[in-house]
Amino acid sequence: MIEYVIPDFNIDQIARSGQCFRFRREEEGRYSLIAGGKWLDIEQNGETVRFSCTENEFEGFWRDYFDLNADYGRYKSKVAKRDAYLRAAVETGSGLRILRQELWETIICFIISQQNNIPRITKCVDGLCTLFGEARQRANGEVYHAFPTAERLAQCTPEELSPIRLGYRAKYICATARQVASGAVDLEKVACMKYADAKNELLRLTGVGIKVAECICLFGLHHIDAFPIDTHIRQMLDAHYPKGFPLTRYRGFAGVMQQYAFFFELETQNNR
Repeated sequence: MIEYVIPDFNIDQIARSGQCFRFRREEEGRYSLIAGGKWLDIEQNGETVRFSCTENEFEGFWRDYFDLNADYGRYKSKVAKRDAYLRAAVETGSGLRILRQELWETIICFIISQQNNIPRITKCVDGLCTLFGEARQRANGEVYHAFPTAERLAQCTPEELSPIRLGYRAKYICATARQVASGAVDLEKVACMKYADAKNELLRLTGVGIKVAECICLFGLHHIDAFPIDTHIRQMLDAHYPKGFPLTRYRGFAGVMQQYAFFFELETQNNR
């Protein structure tokens, strides 16, 4: 285990924020996570965070994954003093970060997310990995599964995905996997594109509409100016920003503000 003091970081908030679906809560203040084919245990007490990896692995993968080089205190300081709603949202989700996730996994997870809730998305993603992901083994012998590759899912039919209960999303996943595996949509090129160009290219994928493309840009490409609008955000905009969200004020990091607002809406809904 290695240990760091990290401000503006709360693993519980990040795990429940709806941007990643491979977190598992082990106990209070402790989570496990699978990303990049790696298993990580995380423990947090205040600003002290412990990671079950080597220093080299942390610096080579996890530091970037958790976006730890970014100053989220600076983002939060930009919130207008008169904006009571967004200030409350930032206070509620003060430890959120925009994860730098693998693009292919993000595409499939957010296709699954359509008309779905976080617990069910998590269950579907877990089923997909268990059935079609490469088996890996932890040091203690426990077996887990990496996220399935596009090549593996391209071999599947919607019927083969039926045990996961993906519904209409199964045909989207199979078709998108074939587009990516064949090179019809080149994810390496997408990863190098600017936000608008990447979004347009992602819209070519079967089952990817504007909201899902925005989510992929934000969570899979780290275009943090992306501003996905789902039901929660639409209701928030109607209630608090009828003239439109002040995107100009937050130019360059509007997606960070979106994540604070989205998490705040989730928390408010769960506490009703």
